Amino acid sequence: MHWLIEQVKWLIGLADPDNLRKLVNLGGHWWVGYAVLGAVIFSETGLLVGFFLPGDSLLFAAGFLASQDVFNIFLLNGVLMVAAVTGDALNYYVGLQMSEHVFERGRLPLVKHEHLLSAKEFYEKHGAMAIILARFVPIVRTFTPFVAGVARMGYRKFALYNVAGGLGWVFSMTLAGYWLGQIPLVARNFELAVLSVVVISVLPIFISLLKRWRQSARFAASSAGEP
Repeated sequence: MHWLIEQVKWLIGLADPDNLRKLVNLGGHWWVGYAVLGAVIFSETGLLVGFFLPGDSLLFAAGFLASQDVFNIFLLNGVLMVAAVTGDALNYYVGLQMSEHVFERGRLPLVKHEHLLSAKEFYEKHGAMAIILARFVPIVRTFTPFVAGVARMGYRKFALYNVAGGLGWVFSMTLAGYWLGQIPLVARNFELAVLSVVVISVLPIFISLLKRWRQSARFAASSAGEP
């Protein structure tokens, strides 16, 4: 168990450019860094248990290192786009094998029921566009393609939105890191830049929770006022 916890910490720590740089140097082969980054992005988007992985900050950090010539920005985007698209496709396929009963509490071991229901609510609210929008919302992006599969969304339609979302997410995040990494002030304060990216990416979650809390509070208040 201790070993597993250490591996999780290591994966999360890859969002730090210094750790990413060490990974590239440790591997001794130019392709190691690309392979690990691709595996992490694929796992976060394709495996339900990968929701904790740092997708946004990792892409941003990788783009930053590309501006420092650690990665080739074109190859980096190619690898990560393929990983993001195939990850969602796998997640959709797994969901396709399930039925609506999967939304019952306890049906999916190791998966928080709240995360699954949040993705279901997100999908029902935005429809097919949820496949694109969810890419920019941590946790929700891991479960939304699965929910689309459970809902029997047509594959051609899913594939269109999947490719658009995957390419847009990877390109925007890596390009932001690449562009900002060339600004000396940002390069010297990269931790703050990454923190800003994380805050912006999780903001929709907090807004959704706040709305849900307000609705619950109003319902409770109205129920208390009934004779």
